[in-house]
Formats: sequence, C-alpha cells, structure tokens
Amino acid sequence: MILQYIIFAIYMVLMFGIGIYFYLRTKSSADFVLGGRTLGAFPSAISSVASDFSGWLLMGLPAFAMSSGMGAFWISFGLLLGIFTNWQVVAPKLRERSAELGDAVTVPTFLERQLKDPTNFLRVVLSLAILFFFAFYTASGFVAGGKLFNVLFGVNYHVAVVIGAAIVLSYTFLGGYLAVSWTDVIQGLLMIAALIFIPVVAMNSLGGFEQTFAELKNLSPHHLDFFTNASGEKITIISILSLMAWGLGYFGQPHILVRMMGIKSVEKIGTARWIATIWSFMAMGLALLVGFIGVVYFNGQEMPDKEHVFISMIKSLTNPFVGGLLLAAIMAAIMSTADSQLLVASSALTNDLVRDKISERQSLMLGRFTVIIVALVAVFLAWDENSKVLDIVSYAWAGLGSAIGSVMLVSLIWSKTTYQGGIAGVLTGAFVTVGWNKLSGGIFDLYELLPAFILAVVAVVIVSLVTQPRKA
Repeated sequence: MILQYIIFAIYMVLMFGIGIYFYLRTKSSADFVLGGRTLGAFPSAISSVASDFSGWLLMGLPAFAMSSGMGAFWISFGLLLGIFTNWQVVAPKLRERSAELGDAVTVPTFLERQLKDPTNFLRVVLSLAILFFFAFYTASGFVAGGKLFNVLFGVNYHVAVVIGAAIVLSYTFLGGYLAVSWTDVIQGLLMIAALIFIPVVAMNSLGGFEQTFAELKNLSPHHLDFFTNASGEKITIISILSLMAWGLGYFGQPHILVRMMGIKSVEKIGTARWIATIWSFMAMGLALLVGFIGVVYFNGQEMPDKEHVFISMIKSLTNPFVGGLLLAAIMAAIMSTADSQLLVASSALTNDLVRDKISERQSLMLGRFTVIIVALVAVFLAWDENSKVLDIVSYAWAGLGSAIGSVMLVSLIWSKTTYQGGIAGVLTGAFVTVGWNKLSGGIFDLYELLPAFILAVVAVVIVSLVTQPRKA
C-alpha cells in the first residue's frame, strides 16, 4: 500500500512539473486557451480522445459490459462513428475557418464570427450553455476521483474529492492549454497501456483466450449476443438508438473541438483523424474485454458495484509497484477530462463574455482565477457521495452536443445559416435536453440527446430560412 502511495505521488508531481514548465511559456490568454496553435497531429489526437473518455472508459464501460453484455457494443459503435465523423467533417473546416476569422480561439467566438452576429447574443448564450453544462461535467470527474481514492486508500469521500480537484486545478491553473494537452497525451498512453496489460494477464490466469470465452459462454450464454442483453432479453430499438446517439455529442464538445482548432495545420488533421479513431477503437474494445473477462474472473464473488471491476483486477493481478502505476491510469482518465473542462469553462468567461472589457494581462489572470471558481462550483455539485457518474456525464454530454453541436455542424456545411438560426439552435438544444431529462416512459425513455439534437437542427434551419438577409 505504501508503494502505491509513492507511485501515485510521483505521477502527480510529474503532472505538476508539466504545469510549471508551461506556466513559464504561457505569455497571453490566447496561449493559455489554445497554446498558440503549435501542437502536431499526435498530441492533438491523443489529447482529444484522452480528454473525451474520462473515468467512464475504465470504470463505466467495463461495468456496462460486465452487467449487460454486448449491449455495450452499441454505445461504443456510436461513439466511434462520432469520433471519425467529427475529425472528417468538422475538424478541417473548423481549423481553417477559426484561423481565418480573426484567429478565433474559442467555440463561442468562432460561431459568432462564422455566423456574423452583430448583437453578440449568440456568443453569450453559447458561453452560458458551456458554463452551465460544464459545471456538471467537471463535477462528474470529481465524483469519480473521489470514489477512486475512497476505494483505494480508504480516504473519506469528501476529502478525496477535494484532493482530486486540487491536483487537477494546480496544473490547469498554471499551464493552460499546453499543460493540459501534454498531460493528456501522457495520460492517454497510460490508459491504453493499462487496458492492454490487465486483460492479457487476467486471461492468462484463466487458461488463455479460448478457455476464458468458453467459460463466459457457459456462465452467461447471451453475453456476446448483439441484440439481447446478458439476461437474454431483447434489446429494444429505443435502447439501440439511445446508445448510438452518444456519437452525435462529439460535434458540440468544446474541450474536444478546441483540440481541432489548436492543431498546427489543416494538413495534420488527416493523420490526427486516424490516430484518434484507432486509439478509440482499441480503448473501447479493450474496455469491453475487461468487462467480459470480469464475469469469469469474479464468478462466485460478491461485487456490489461493478464499476470497481477494473480496479479489483489490478489489485488482484499485479504487485504494488505495477498496481500503483496502473491505478494511476484510472486517475489519469479522470484528470484528463476534468482539466480540459476547467480550461474551456474558463475561456467561456474570459474570452467570450468579458473579452472586450479588460486588458490582455487581466484576461490571462482572470482565466486562471475562473478555473478556481469553476472547480469550486464543481466540488459543490460533487459533494453528494451517492451521485452517479454516468448519469451526470450523459446529461452534460447531451446538453453540449445538442445546443452547440447542432449549430456547429449546420454552420460548417450550410452557407445559409444565420446567427438568428444559431441562437434558436442553442436555446432549443439546451431547453429540450433539460425538459426531456425530467420525463420518463415510452418515447421519453429515449436518450435526450437524440430528440434535442434533431429539434435543434430543425430550429437552426427553419429560423435561418426565415431570417435570410434581403438581397439589395
């Protein structure tokens, strides 16, 4: 146990050191938010997917696969399609246009200039949507981190939440975009290493691949069926659509979109697309494998919370040194999303709401202090130890995906989009997400992202058509 503490400490010191290094290199608010557009294909791609998946990849997805079987495939398939499409359709135009439009460094500023909004109202509603949904999103990371520290080291949940928040806050506050991106690269590589190592060791202990899956078939005959869950019940079309709809969320996630805006050049995007897609395919496939193996490995053992399956495998199969390093990978997954969310929420205030009212130096300082404020709000939202990580993530993902993603996608592929249509899309996506989430039964069991996204796109198109500028 002492050795695990030491490994954790070394890892956190490394992350803090990266923050100090980039603190010395960060000279302006644009550097803090977008790193001066200096990152190549590899760090941009890996940091985008690392900041995307969070602790859900190593805790939530294996638990879903363990309890539900191949139903977990549909959410992975939807996400993979979303990742590829986002890099294929959105990234090239977003990188090119964001540089052309007065070097826009945030999503709200980009969309305001892309749609030529003279009122600034589009930028305001986008910024408010980001601040609202990201407060919940960041809180989900703190909840996951709190539970991880609580399980591993017996630390009180509330103390654990504060410790995790303080670690993420330290290097985000100091180094901004470059610190976040390079720590995410390290964390992304550590995550994939853990996902490769543990299944191999676990299957070896169970007699190999064929023996493991023969036993899985014996214990849970329907576990590998695509259209039934582990208990043998048919997976409904509403469930499949809800799971695959997660892929739509990518078009509106600012912490992912800024990686596309911050890449060195448009020419790097093709390489980044394949790196991100292949990494995601491997990561999600391996996470599913962890869940399937868990059915066999923990057969006959009590496991009230299946989100602990990966943690329990690590503790059972490795020595303290390796275990400490791999458990740091889980914390890495949580940190890599929380740091990006703090940074984007900060930029929503400093670069989008008050940018014209303060100096460059004041903007940089306000950006750093906004990181602290948002983190404190997220800690408050994470204070309930009964909070469900996946529930919080799905709510924030839906809100951002529908409110921002609908406007982003339509504005990049349809030249007749107007700023009035953009405002209508943001408001429709946000309000439908909040309202649909409160309802249940029948059609309302559908994940709120799908109806909210569709209705938001319809709102963008209809309002844009009726607000076309008159020809002279």
